[in-house]
Amino acid sequence: MGIKGLTSLIKKNSPDAIETTNLHKISGSKVAIDSSLFLYKMLTTIKMTSKDEDGQEIKNVSHITGIFYKTINYLAVNIEPIYIFDGKPPSAKDSVIKERKEKAQKSKEQMLTANSQEEKDKFEKQSIRLTKEHIDDIKKLLDLMGVSYLHANGEAEAYASELCRIGYVDYVVTEDMDALAFGAPKMIRTNLDRSLKRNDLISIIDLDKILQNINLSYEEFLDVCIMCGCDYCSNINRIGPAKSLSFIKEFKQIEQVLKNKSLEIDDDYLQKVIHSRELFKMYHGNLKIKELNIHNSTMNTDELENFLVNECKMNKQRVQKL
Repeated sequence: MGIKGLTSLIKKNSPDAIETTNLHKISGSKVAIDSSLFLYKMLTTIKMTSKDEDGQEIKNVSHITGIFYKTINYLAVNIEPIYIFDGKPPSAKDSVIKERKEKAQKSKEQMLTANSQEEKDKFEKQSIRLTKEHIDDIKKLLDLMGVSYLHANGEAEAYASELCRIGYVDYVVTEDMDALAFGAPKMIRTNLDRSLKRNDLISIIDLDKILQNINLSYEEFLDVCIMCGCDYCSNINRIGPAKSLSFIKEFKQIEQVLKNKSLEIDDDYLQKVIHSRELFKMYHGNLKIKELNIHNSTMNTDELENFLVNECKMNKQRVQKL
């Protein structure tokens, strides 16, 4: 879910905090990539399963080929990626995870009664869940490419954001606006300017510029994010992003908003707010680079070609040109 309405809020109140450019702009930098979101995106770019001439199912390798091309694009312009994989999420996210699982299960059931192939394909994509096999596939790919990765002891975007906050990487690459709530100074998303149709463009979002333009501290901005609604705490009924920003600018803190405004909240709302703050800041100052199990390897060109061509059925000539 990320932070409800945060992208639109930034576009309206701090448009110059979003820079549209291409990867060459950040040549020579190091980026932490939140793997899960991109894996989901790539798994749904083609049908989840297909069959060969003998009717046997062919494994979907779109996640492997997608990450391969994404990584090649970074390496080609001298950008060093480190992929971050999700560990066990906090219990505060249980309801969100349960909702996602139920939605995926419902989509599987709807596949059985779909009226057309197009409808069946739609439900099939919606039913996809990341598995250990998917993760292992990507780890194998990164091992062969000589690209670093880290399995977080928690949420990947939280780790990636802290690595950026302490200067170990220059940017967090993610589609999840949670990264800003976690304190990432700079995050990269796919191009947010819909008027520009080029595939090579990215959007860089600068947290410091946002804070300067809306005249809030990070702690106050974090309360805006929580009040907008996040994975750990739902928004208050009839209170959207604009109203959340207005309230925090006036009262500075959610507790003060609740003292001064008569709002319909659940009995445990304030408890969830306090816990959300703790979760968004739980890694601040607590990740020691030397203690992290960052996996490094050396590129194995022959084995990489064998993996891509023979196991993933990629075109040999195309692979050899890269």
